[in-house]
Amino acid sequence: MEPLSVDSAEADGFSDILEERRRSSDLSHAFRTFNPQPFCGATPISAAALNRMVLESQYLSYIIQEIMVECDESREALLEEASALLDEMSQNLQLGFIRLLGFALSKVFKSVFSSIHVNEDGLTRLQQAIQEYPVILMPNHRSYVDFLVLSYIMFTYDLSIPVIAAGIPLMGMKLIGEIFRRSGAFFIRRAIGSDKLYWAVLSEYVRTIVRVRIYFIVRGYLSRNDRTVPLKDVGLLLMQSFFKGEVFDISLVPISISYERVLEESLLAHELLGVPKPKETTGALLKARTVLKEDYGCMHVCFGNPVSVRDLVKGKINRRQYNLVPRDLPMKPSKETQEFVSGLAHMIIRLQERNVVLSAWNLMAVVLLQNLQGIDLDLLTHKTLWLRRLALRFGAHLRWPKNVSDSEVMSSSVSLHHSVVRCERGRVYLVEEEGPGPVTVEIEYSSCYSVVFFLDDVFHHFKFLLELFSNEFVLIPGQAVQDFEEGCSLLQQSGVIDRSDEEIYVRDNGQETIIFLRAILQPFIESYQVLFRYLCEESSQTFREKMFSNSIRSFIVKLFISGEVESYECLSSDLQKNVLSALLRMAAVTKTKVDDQNEFRVNKSAVKRIWDMLSKIMD
Repeated sequence: MEPLSVDSAEADGFSDILEERRRSSDLSHAFRTFNPQPFCGATPISAAALNRMVLESQYLSYIIQEIMVECDESREALLEEASALLDEMSQNLQLGFIRLLGFALSKVFKSVFSSIHVNEDGLTRLQQAIQEYPVILMPNHRSYVDFLVLSYIMFTYDLSIPVIAAGIPLMGMKLIGEIFRRSGAFFIRRAIGSDKLYWAVLSEYVRTIVRVRIYFIVRGYLSRNDRTVPLKDVGLLLMQSFFKGEVFDISLVPISISYERVLEESLLAHELLGVPKPKETTGALLKARTVLKEDYGCMHVCFGNPVSVRDLVKGKINRRQYNLVPRDLPMKPSKETQEFVSGLAHMIIRLQERNVVLSAWNLMAVVLLQNLQGIDLDLLTHKTLWLRRLALRFGAHLRWPKNVSDSEVMSSSVSLHHSVVRCERGRVYLVEEEGPGPVTVEIEYSSCYSVVFFLDDVFHHFKFLLELFSNEFVLIPGQAVQDFEEGCSLLQQSGVIDRSDEEIYVRDNGQETIIFLRAILQPFIESYQVLFRYLCEESSQTFREKMFSNSIRSFIVKLFISGEVESYECLSSDLQKNVLSALLRMAAVTKTKVDDQNEFRVNKSAVKRIWDMLSKIMD
């Protein structure tokens, strides 16, 4: 089965929005008549009126009354503080600045991207959804320019500009912060803690946005390694208006943004190695303008089908409980509500993943990471084409230019990612080539089936790995059986395995696939084992979070020098945090707060049991 060439973007309903920009004036595009359809049943509201509604709300008044009793502060002082927080937080969307940003982004995007493909049928569905109920846009977060791209698309297609939840550091950037604010960004502090008044102002601001039917963009955690990561915990804020009956329904629109190359690749790599994130200032942004001279390939933006919260809630949450408390009074969400919102977040991520478009580079990178000492270009091409066929069998969306030879596609990808790989004398190397050799797995085969496993044993090991790696991959809680069956079905359809009621058989012609898939998981396995080893060998049973990051990095570097470790993944600060989260969840580590810092206590025997179990499964 040869892949459908998805430079067949137009055939798949995608259109390149930069194509028209390259043929006509950016100035005329920015200052054309912009006439988005108004929201059905909603009157436009100014930013000042929105802020006034928040300050005059019964909910905020109730919280202020509570704080007055707790802290012995006057109502006037607290109202003044709330007003200042709102001024710091709120957006001030203005069409003039939208036009200015539209003009600037046309210039920038044409410079750095070869194309930006958008599925226009998804935008049609979005326009219809906006006319019915409040809409929340939920993109995967691959780059800091995500929300700029989305706002630019809305402006280009005459859709109302959404407001955007942004991090507070952007606000401090002179000029840039104000442009973002007047382009629809509202700013949220990264660390809120137990600031009761701030939580109240933010909660009421978000609820009011939903009630008056301004739609906005919510981003999850930034993925520093291009893997999907869980959404931030904003779900409860979003759902309050629905649960309390202030709106009939809310539509959530999953958006899948796929980059061939992200602008911040070097910055994100350094962050993973524990280098502090540079302060976001206008000066730093101007210094980083050299990225505009690079080529970042193409981008795909896929707007998914709107998801009705009302439909999803049916049979899962008894909304009568919310009728017992007046809408303007705070109400602690029930356990079932929290579980519903968590499950909803995981479901949205799954929907985002379904519409991600892979590039040739995504496939090449997987092969290159298994051949860290380099690989012949011809062999790399052969393995990438094999992986392309496997990915398509597994249902992946793949961009592979048509009317271009496979060798040209490969050479083009190597050239595009010159900061990561280079090709010398027909052999492709990672730029930092010194390191371990290729990952290989030796398996002895016999008979027509290479390996036979008991089904119950495989499922037991599968559940263990699900729990251990649940921070690395997006997995919906409580769906282990469905996930296991789906995995078996895909492998069976691809001719990799056969199965009976009690056993799974790996077919001879499925050996290559099994070895390859295991090698993809190998860096995570080795990295977790390295961290388990550190925790078991460390003399102290307690440590602080900051001390842990420095100590584990020194420990890993020694193992690299001695040749005991091959996977660079274990240097990732994100993975190190994920290991701690897994051990906390599996009761092998406990966490307490000491002097405003997290202190961890290690149960070494429990860690050793988990380590032994992982080693047993892999063996």
